[in-house]
Amino acid sequence: MNLPLSSIRILDLTRLLPGPYCTMLLADFGAEVIKIEDPSTGDYARWYEPKQGEDSAMFVSLNRNKKSLSLNLKSDQGKDIFLQLVLTADVVVESFRPGVMERLGLGYGALAELNPKLIYCAVTGYGQDGPYSTFPGHDINYLSYTGLLDLQGERGGRPVMPVVQIADIGGGALMAAVGILLALQARTQTQKGQFVDISMMDGVVSWMQTILPNYLATGQLPQRGESVLAGGRACYGVYQTADQRYLSIGALEPKFWETFCRVIERPDLIPRLEAPLDDQEKMKIEISSIIKTRTLSEWLAAFKDQEACVSPVHNLKEVLEDRQIKYRQMIVDVEHHTLGKIQQPGIPIKMSATGGSIRMPAPSLGEHTKELLAELGFTEQQMQQLKKENII
Repeated sequence: MNLPLSSIRILDLTRLLPGPYCTMLLADFGAEVIKIEDPSTGDYARWYEPKQGEDSAMFVSLNRNKKSLSLNLKSDQGKDIFLQLVLTADVVVESFRPGVMERLGLGYGALAELNPKLIYCAVTGYGQDGPYSTFPGHDINYLSYTGLLDLQGERGGRPVMPVVQIADIGGGALMAAVGILLALQARTQTQKGQFVDISMMDGVVSWMQTILPNYLATGQLPQRGESVLAGGRACYGVYQTADQRYLSIGALEPKFWETFCRVIERPDLIPRLEAPLDDQEKMKIEISSIIKTRTLSEWLAAFKDQEACVSPVHNLKEVLEDRQIKYRQMIVDVEHHTLGKIQQPGIPIKMSATGGSIRMPAPSLGEHTKELLAELGFTEQQMQQLKKENII
């Protein structure tokens, strides 16, 4: 299969979630991703529970289609090997705090001098400059600074943390993948590489398109649980059923709201779609009492073939059984060399001619070290000595 990124070699120095998710997307579409890991510890994500074989289930999923090279970048010989690889690479991706790679003598300036066509992508919490640039942080911190966390939750309640990492994936991994692809396209015109500076905090700010522009235009500070898409209206929310399950309602448009109201036998609510906030709260109470009179399956039967944007709130077991998930192949079987057949999230980007594929499982620590060093001209004897000195 001719994959769109099959000619691209990426040196991946990232760990945990944001960087590995970015390079997984690129690897799924053919990029040769060489995951460079410390010989002693490897990617910390390997250690997590639950395990799937020797590594964590999360690591096994995030690092498919990649090779692993164990390399001690704090040693002179390790740095020299890395620099030799840079000569063969199109992209370097790292997620250290600003200044770490420079202190190693492997910053963008040094690498670009060696390989002017190199694209260097740094994924950090706050970006390469500014007063926060050296701060530590995690997803919750980036959401806090951007105001997103302040708006998550119910009216009058406390902020609620999302269960997925919005800043790590949406603000970091996806922005990094797009930035790398843009830089690769620019290189076809300029024959030069460039530095791609990805801040997870920046990314979250850019995601707030249904909230931030309204505030910038009006100066009216939004409150938790009051915006339309955050539960401010009765037509858009989650209601509990008689069997302690949940039904989600997204009847924003008048036609959907009218259908919803007729199915629950409350046509009197139809004119109140855009009622004031206090009236919306009253409607929520009324609708809640109605939804609690039937089980989830009974409500799904009532709404079958009705266009009202009504859905069951699935648990993960039900997700695997969902006919749309199956049809779109978003849970796929993958052959693993030691575990046999395992299941993983599928590839979300569908393309008619050059779609992605899962070609090999996540690598064991240093699995491809000999292969890659042999490519650089190292003999078996030299590799044994490097291993003895904990360089590989």
